[in-house]
Amino acid sequence: MALTSRELVYRALEFKDPPRAPVDFWAGDLAGKNYPKELKEMRERFPSDFGGVDDNLKILPKTKGDKREIGEFTDAWNCTRVNIQWGVVGEVKDPIIKDWSDTSSVHFPVEYLTSDRDKINRQAGAQSGFVYGPNWLVNPFERLQFLRGTENVYMDLADPPRQMLEFIKKMQDLFAKIIAVWAETDVDAIFFSDDWGSQNNLLIDPAMWRRYFKPMYKEYCEIAKARGKKVFMHSDGNILAIYPDLIEIGVDAVNSQVFCMGFDKLKQFSGKITFWGEIDRQRLLAFAKPEEVREAVINLHANLWKKGGCIAQCEFGAGAKPENVRAVYETWEKVFQ
Repeated sequence: MALTSRELVYRALEFKDPPRAPVDFWAGDLAGKNYPKELKEMRERFPSDFGGVDDNLKILPKTKGDKREIGEFTDAWNCTRVNIQWGVVGEVKDPIIKDWSDTSSVHFPVEYLTSDRDKINRQAGAQSGFVYGPNWLVNPFERLQFLRGTENVYMDLADPPRQMLEFIKKMQDLFAKIIAVWAETDVDAIFFSDDWGSQNNLLIDPAMWRRYFKPMYKEYCEIAKARGKKVFMHSDGNILAIYPDLIEIGVDAVNSQVFCMGFDKLKQFSGKITFWGEIDRQRLLAFAKPEEVREAVINLHANLWKKGGCIAQCEFGAGAKPENVRAVYETWEKVFQ
């Protein structure tokens, strides 16, 4: 009997020798606008093994504007982003926390705790794909930067003020509650994200990361595992220094930029964590020829696949050539023939 998509993903996560790598097809708004025909063809040719569910909030947080339109967008925390290109989320130019003694401008979006469990369960149960949630809501390091400004956060972390630590505790309490709400639903995995890497290394000292942020992620993992859920995490950049920590706290799959870390360094972790993509979108997807992309996928499989442990994922985002995205999924298919 053929495996369902959900069963296939579980086999990959548990290194139980699935017949192929599960497909997770990501496409940005610009791909849909610039290459609608190609995107439609690829989605039909390489259907995703992952399903999606809505947040299904009973109470919606107050926002202003559209985050992907040119102009300003104010999010649920009261942070305003400025966007100069359609289809790409903008940046916060004027952080609302000027000093940790006054955080009154921050709105803690408790609305995210009002997800309708029954609706989520019906959506999850109606599909054969593997489902994770919440949807890009839990990101403590990034949220601090949006609220305070990146440079200020780096300076603050060198000697955190008492008020900052109190704020982090309050923020973490909300994030943990959001994770707990989703852990009580029928999704297969809990998801959280934070971009931790520069091109060459972690953005802060690993010891500082372990002191302030590792306990946060560990709490998310403990909540998820107590309810029998897998744990998925996303982080851009070179996060090689914290891979052992992610494995230790129970992250099952990490979506990271493996090409800026190198297969020779990541190979030691094969069989211990699942590499949830991705293929180099900085150079290969945007500038390479399909032949180079195919070789990259073959090398990824040869080094990181260990009776599972890889998900065929890449991002059809801004700058990616459709022929290169197609080459990614064609090659993942061929390596298992």
